[in-house]
Amino acid sequence: MKNLWLKLAIVMQFITAAAHSLSFFVKNEPKNDTEKQLYDLISNYKMDAGAGFHPSFLDLFNAVSSSLTLLCLGAGLINLFLLRSKARAGTIKGIQGIFALIFGISFILNLFLSFLPPIICLGLIFLFELLAWWKMKAE
Repeated sequence: MKNLWLKLAIVMQFITAAAHSLSFFVKNEPKNDTEKQLYDLISNYKMDAGAGFHPSFLDLFNAVSSSLTLLCLGAGLINLFLLRSKARAGTIKGIQGIFALIFGISFILNLFLSFLPPIICLGLIFLFELLAWWKMKAE
């Protein structure tokens, strides 16, 4: 099957984007007093970040969360466009190398700073992008 690794990367990028976007639609309810206090602080405490910027930790968390969703969605759409437009093999290989680097760095960072689902998703995306790059024959 031609471009199997690239197709698997695309599928994984879309799955990750969809799964990660669910956090914007599901409301987490605190289960006890400690969680209520923590959730109140995360949602309502506004720190002074300088220059008149006063985000809550929830604002910052949502910004980071939306960035991962958009990174995966954007990469998946670019890869899909490359396949459908029948781009030159050298172009596809170059883009896969760039994506392998970006998702590899993201995977390593998440390995230390995140939890299991994004680690697994980013690890698989990195692996598929790396294999797509490695198996693609440049012109």
